[in-house]
Amino acid sequence: MAAAPRTPDDTPPAGTPGGLFLGLISGTSVDGIDAALVAFEPAPRIAFARTYPYPADLHADVLRWSQSQARVALDDIARLDTRLGRMFAAVATQALADAGIAAGDVRAIGSHGQTLRHDPRGDFPFSQQLGDASLIAEATGITTVADFRRRDVAAGGQGAPLMPAFHAAVMHSPREDRAVLNLGGIANLTLLPREGAVRGFDTGPANGLMDAWCLRHRGETYDRDAAFARSGRVDEALLARLLDEPWFSLPPPKSTGRDQFQLEWLAARLRDESPADVQATLCELSAITVARSLQAHQPACARLLACGGGVHNPLLMARLSARLPGVAVESTAALGLDPDFIEAAGFAWLARETLAGRPGNLPAVTGARGPRVLGAIHPA
Repeated sequence: MAAAPRTPDDTPPAGTPGGLFLGLISGTSVDGIDAALVAFEPAPRIAFARTYPYPADLHADVLRWSQSQARVALDDIARLDTRLGRMFAAVATQALADAGIAAGDVRAIGSHGQTLRHDPRGDFPFSQQLGDASLIAEATGITTVADFRRRDVAAGGQGAPLMPAFHAAVMHSPREDRAVLNLGGIANLTLLPREGAVRGFDTGPANGLMDAWCLRHRGETYDRDAAFARSGRVDEALLARLLDEPWFSLPPPKSTGRDQFQLEWLAARLRDESPADVQATLCELSAITVARSLQAHQPACARLLACGGGVHNPLLMARLSARLPGVAVESTAALGLDPDFIEAAGFAWLARETLAGRPGNLPAVTGARGPRVLGAIHPA
């Protein structure tokens, strides 16, 4: 299996029997599976990380069936669950081989899986992730923790975002008000005040719409160096129509996904704009919804630490800085944490918390009735 050339540390970590956790996730950008081997003692350290791309056919099926308008047969869902489980298992095995780590040196795998649908506000709230964890445990011989979101939903929560507890554990500062911004397919904020409760919520689309629009009009999976967006201009009338979406006005706790913010949602708001202008406007939409959310909920924020694929979009980062005067906008790399693998490391951390019997959710973030130990454990 070929790996994408994003590796923060190609030096195999020293063996730490039982001390490593492997986090696996494919996010809403659906660009592949991120794998991160993390040691938490004496301090959190990403010992090895790499992104493993999806095969073209699996990538296409996940994208097609994760859209809200898609109608998916039960057999197709079951087969996709198995296909993704096998893919996650293969990635786990390959990551250990690439890192030079034996399975016995890994305490557990935390596998988020791939979100197919996320609807925590309906009459029958749910969040569905695919990627059969039994297959991962069977293939690797490593205890696997998965299905992290549904217990929080069962407790009345959104099931998302789940990273704020991890962000607080590794990025909180007693000296300044901070926020952590994950720029995946969807953008979400974790608010880390010097004192007081940690909060977090989704703010709207980040890369998901831009990637989908770029694929449709350029045949490329993402807008490299924001070249497509830079070739256009922000259409203020279109931006106003996009911002008129009622979801943006909902108070936290709130979460969303590609099943809401997808090309059909965009198409209903288009007139005769050029493709390049649409791309530029989508970039501005991501920046303005993040900035407004931060200003509304933590106006004293001094530092915004960004992670996720959107960190590599120079126009998006520049627009965030422009819309947040007085806030230092920088990558989590400033803290020694690779921005491409924060979420994978976070699910390694959640697996650790689950095995220790500690809650992984923050009720103030998700809206759950209380703290809950998250995930199902699939023993080695």
